[in-house]
Amino acid sequence: MFHKVKAVTALPDFRLSVQFAEGVTKLYDVKPLFDKWAAFKSLQDHPELFTSVEVDVGGYGIIWNDDLDLSCDELFANGVAVQTPFDGLMAFSDATQLWGLNESTLRKAITYGKLVNGVDVCKYGKQWVISSDAMVREYGQPKI
Repeated sequence: MFHKVKAVTALPDFRLSVQFAEGVTKLYDVKPLFDKWAAFKSLQDHPELFTSVEVDVGGYGIIWNDDLDLSCDELFANGVAVQTPFDGLMAFSDATQLWGLNESTLRKAITYGKLVNGVDVCKYGKQWVISSDAMVREYGQPKI
């Protein structure tokens, strides 16, 4: 399964907080890579480079520059899951992409009572958010 990266934050001690589209947050320790691959040593030597990390276009991983990147699969497989108040929540756009649905399908499910506003879904400004539990309950496992 493809674990799309939504956000990344550089933390002290060369760790990363990585948020995935399916509503999971993981901490990833970059230090073991310093000895494994010489290119990653530059992150240790240049902390300002480490803090410049960003999500790659499309969420396929993270990048520092043209020479340094990590895939979403590496981050998900070797990161340690942490609990946050936002676990299991995702934007409608992410949910529809992961499940191969149209956003109108989710809006209709709210109208027909399959998804309950305030329990399964909630609207913040113009953005709808849905729980991953509700998506699995109504639509099964993600397609992507």
